[in-house]
Amino acid sequence: MRTTQYEKVCYLTEQRDEPVYLVNLRTGMKGTSFGCTSAGETVQVRLDNGELDSWERLECAETTH
Repeated sequence: MRTTQYEKVCYLTEQRDEPVYLVNLRTGMKGTSFGCTSAGETVQVRLDNGELDSWERLECAETTH
């Protein structure tokens, strides 16, 4: 995702408490955002199976359920 999309996801997730549904473009896994790390430009994701993961900005995109 572009930097502006990443910033939007982080704003919605951390400031408005509105998780964003994402897909990992490399693995195809899907999950909901619950945090961001700006230093590494990563998004913390709760996968559909309940596991937690961290994805780099460039390997994910917003998607629908």
